[in-house]
Amino acid sequence: MTTGAEHWQALADAGPACFTEGVSEFIGRYGPRRSAADRLTSELEDVALFAEKTPEEETAEIAAARGWQRVLYQAGLAWLSGPVPFGGAELPWRFENIFHSVEQQFTVPSRRCLGIGTSMVGPTIEKHGTTAAKEKYLRPIYRGDAIACELFSEPEAGSDLANVRTRARRDGRRWILNGQKIWTSGAHYSDVGQAICRTSPDAPRHHNASVFLVDMQSPGVTIRPLRQMTGGALFNQVFLDDVVVDDDFRLGEIDDGWAVTRTTLLFERRSIAAGEGRANTDVFRMDRLVQLLRDQGLAEDPVLRRQLVELYIRVEVARLATAQAAGHVAEGGAVPGPELSAGKLALSDNYGRLADFVSAVLGPKAAADTGEPGCYPWSKLVLGAIGFRIAGGTDEIIRNIIGERVLGLPREPAVT
Repeated sequence: MTTGAEHWQALADAGPACFTEGVSEFIGRYGPRRSAADRLTSELEDVALFAEKTPEEETAEIAAARGWQRVLYQAGLAWLSGPVPFGGAELPWRFENIFHSVEQQFTVPSRRCLGIGTSMVGPTIEKHGTTAAKEKYLRPIYRGDAIACELFSEPEAGSDLANVRTRARRDGRRWILNGQKIWTSGAHYSDVGQAICRTSPDAPRHHNASVFLVDMQSPGVTIRPLRQMTGGALFNQVFLDDVVVDDDFRLGEIDDGWAVTRTTLLFERRSIAAGEGRANTDVFRMDRLVQLLRDQGLAEDPVLRRQLVELYIRVEVARLATAQAAGHVAEGGAVPGPELSAGKLALSDNYGRLADFVSAVLGPKAAADTGEPGCYPWSKLVLGAIGFRIAGGTDEIIRNIIGERVLGLPREPAVT
């Protein structure tokens, strides 16, 4: 069986069914197809919305992800929508979605730790990067050799990225970065970070910052973990003290960093809304939730039945709307539009509704481990659901984007 860009392009030209069959055949050579029972068991073991691993588990998971990514890269499957010179196949994004859906049906390593690089930072470099930046980072990111993170949020600028205070001062062909970032997912194992920094402090908002690619091993980079209430430490504080970045690794024009950052955020929201690459994409599976009701003797409870049906409807509507919006913007290789923000907002809302449903069904069993199978693992979802209202842009910021950029409503009055 031959593989590579031309092979997957030919299968895509033959239609989604042929492409799906070809991907299934390929992945099946590396891992068995997961049975319904296998999927249910793995989901109950890892229903947390934010990964929580011991250092040893994390190291093993990263090594496995890198290995599987290299296999996919060699086969031409690591970046189906990307340009051929950097390992892509230049296919519409819907084929990326098909691939991720098929991959989740097999027992192969999770690539969640690579997702920020492959789904967000990589596409941004391709859109805005210099030739030097593309040559240095795109192949390593999609080959699994380099892991990326987003150095966006700050202690006084969470989703309000136009208010960042980290500074970048020009020194010839170099930039000197100083400041602090927070809530950086995966910074402790990343090789490169995409950082937004102020470059013209006195210029107007949205016209005063630039974006840089920071080598996370550079002198002056300090990473400290942040402990979550669920017990994990996926997020980090990152301190930048006189960190040097060559101008070749600036993305976009000087002081036009907001446009670059917006590109990344739109790719991020597309990825989040589609559940791309997430180990818990099936967390909304109705057969499992129905079984949960039955196991607790509540299958005939009219209030819970109605709650479950409403959740099902909302999940399906969000899935179809996101697929349609993603399909429209991806056919021509365009940057995802603001309409995809609605998908992210719907997903965070649905996670909240799922947490409410599980809490109503399990009661104290979701808060304390009684030893009853299939109950206490849900506590991580209940605790983590609120985090999705913050991750990838707070619900309030997302609503403003939808109101102003999709619906054309007047801008919200600024606080003076």
